[in-house]
Amino acid sequence: MLPLMAGPLIVIDGPAGAGKSTVAQAIARELGAALLDTGAIYRSLAWLAHERGVDWEDESGLAAIARELLIEFRPADGPTEPQRVLIVAPVSGPPIDVTGLIRTPDISEGASRVSRHPAVRASLLGIQREIAARAVEQRGCVAEGRDMGTVGFPEARHKFFLTASVAARTDRRHRELVAKGHAETSAAEVQADLSRRDQRDSSRETAPLAQAEDAVLIDSSALGVTEVVAAILADLQKTPA
Repeated sequence: MLPLMAGPLIVIDGPAGAGKSTVAQAIARELGAALLDTGAIYRSLAWLAHERGVDWEDESGLAAIARELLIEFRPADGPTEPQRVLIVAPVSGPPIDVTGLIRTPDISEGASRVSRHPAVRASLLGIQREIAARAVEQRGCVAEGRDMGTVGFPEARHKFFLTASVAARTDRRHRELVAKGHAETSAAEVQADLSRRDQRDSSRETAPLAQAEDAVLIDSSALGVTEVVAAILADLQKTPA
């Protein structure tokens, strides 16, 4: 574990398929910090809305759910598995483990669509900041998303923007889907989906995908996860907390 000061706040932004989640999880594990996966929060909202019959274009209906949403993150089942995601509220009965349920092409599309709505983003931003504040007080936090460095935590000292070519991101996302049993999804479909999400994320009026001016840019097109993680850890060592 690296000898960083207690409670660092590290943000990693970037487009879909750039490897943010994998890299952020590795960084959090290395530092013993909490991982704030904001994409999982939007995915959880999209999944819950779908289960309740709320259209992903229904901003008021989505915002109503978002205001009551309570997410709990738990440790991953293994070093290569994503951390577990549970919806605690608004549900009746025990928390619902949606870890696998939210990692499908349909829910990925839903997450991108619900994230366009200003009222939804405003509600979920509060959740994100609460989770991060608790984590920073205890052991630090690695927050990953689309606007963490520009909107979520502009005060963060450690900001990174992870990007990659469309070709590289398509290949990674397609292999990931095949490994999860979605072999029916073609590489062409994945590329088209990424292009749609890039356009949607970068052009929305509220909190568009953008690199913070003081963020370190890392192009991972020709880099593996280990190399990206090493680059970030090296930068953290030379930057004051």
